[in-house]
Amino acid sequence: MKKFNQYIIEAKNTHMEHVEDLIFNEGVNGTRKAINFLRDLRDMLAGHSKNSISRTVKWDGAPAVFAGIDPTDGKFFVAKKGVFNKDPKVYKTPADVKADTSGDLQAKLLVALQEFSKLGIKKGVYQGDLMFTKGDVSKESIDGESYYTFQPNTIVYAVPVKSDLGRQISKASIGIVWHTTYTGDSFESMSASFGKNIVDQFKSPPSIWQTDANYRDETGNATFTKKETEEITKILSRAGTLFNTVPTGLINAFSTDKELLDRVKVFNNTFVRAGKPVNPRSHTRSFIDYLHGVYKKDSDKVKRPESKAKVEAKKKKTMSYFSKYKASDWTNLWTLMNTLVQAKGMIINKMNQAGSMGTFLRTRSGFKVTAPEGFVAIDHLSNDAVKIVDRLEFSKANFSPDVIKGWEK
Repeated sequence: MKKFNQYIIEAKNTHMEHVEDLIFNEGVNGTRKAINFLRDLRDMLAGHSKNSISRTVKWDGAPAVFAGIDPTDGKFFVAKKGVFNKDPKVYKTPADVKADTSGDLQAKLLVALQEFSKLGIKKGVYQGDLMFTKGDVSKESIDGESYYTFQPNTIVYAVPVKSDLGRQISKASIGIVWHTTYTGDSFESMSASFGKNIVDQFKSPPSIWQTDANYRDETGNATFTKKETEEITKILSRAGTLFNTVPTGLINAFSTDKELLDRVKVFNNTFVRAGKPVNPRSHTRSFIDYLHGVYKKDSDKVKRPESKAKVEAKKKKTMSYFSKYKASDWTNLWTLMNTLVQAKGMIINKMNQAGSMGTFLRTRSGFKVTAPEGFVAIDHLSNDAVKIVDRLEFSKANFSPDVIKGWEK
C-alpha cells in the first residue's frame, strides 16, 4: 500500500487518484478500497461517523504556494513547487523572489512573503492554494445582489458584500486555502499530512483571509435522509456484486501492465473531457478501435523494421486481453466503474449542500451557478486519500470555450 505522502506531494510528480480510477491503478485491492471509501462516506452522511475518515474541500485556486521555516537555518520562506527539488528553491527575501520570477507570479509571491511572515509559523512547511491578492477581488452584481468575486482558475467564488465574510475579504491583501502540512528535519525527508486544522495554528492578521480545506456542514443540510441512505446502499451493494463477477485477472491486468493502464486512462479521459458518460455495452468496442488507431500512429512514426516490430509486440500483448476475457467480463468492468461513479455522484450532490460561499462559472452569456470543484476523502488509519470529483461537469467547464477562465479575463 502506498504511503500517504506518495499521493499528496505534487512536487514529487505524484497525485491523488479519482476514487473510480482505483479499479485500474490498484486492481482488486484498489477496487475494494474504492468501495470501502464510498461506504464510509455514506455512513458519515447518514450520521454514522467513523473517526478514521475525514473530508476536505477541493478549492479551484492557483498557484500552489508553500510557506514555512527552512529546517536548515530556521528562516521563514515562501516557495512554489520547487521547494521539494533536490536543490530546494525557496524565497526568503524580496530579492530572492525577483531574481527567480516575473510578472503576476512575482507580484503574488512578494505579497505572500510579506503577509505570511505575520502568521507566526515556528516550524514545519504548509501548502495552500492561492485564491486572490488585492487586485483580484471585484465587486459584481449577480442576480441583482452585490458580491465580492475572485476567480483564480475556472470557478468564480462569490461572497455577498453585506456579510461578515465579505467584509473580511474586502480588507484582505491576500487570500489562501491551506490544505497540507509537511514535517521533518530536511526538505528531502519531509512527510505530508492532509486534512488538519491548519488555520487554528496561525495568527489571524486582518490583511490575510485564510481558511483550511476541512469540510464543514455550515448549513446543517448535508445529511442523507433515510430514503437516500437506502438508495446509495443499493448502489454500493450492486457495486459489490459486480466486483465479484469481473475476473480477478482482468481487474489486476491494468495495475500490472503499465501499457494497458496508460492506454485505458487516456481513453477514458477522452470521455471525461467531452463530458460524455461511458456506455458499458459499446465501450469495449470503442476501446479496441481506439487502440488500433493509437498503435497505427505509433507505427507510422517510426521507420526502422525493429522499431515497428516493437510497436507491433506492444499491440499484440495489449489486444490479447480482449480474447482472454469474455465481452461480458469487460461490460461488467465498465458497469462497475459507472456504479462507483453513480454512488460518488450522490455523495457529491449531498456534500455540495454544506457550503456558504457561492460558486459560479463566468460564461459569455453571464454567470452560471456551478458546484465546487469537489472533495477529498482521507483514511487516517491507512494513510490513503482519494478525490471525489464530478469529473464530467468540472472537466466540461474547463474545456468549454463558452466558459471564461480566470487567466483569460
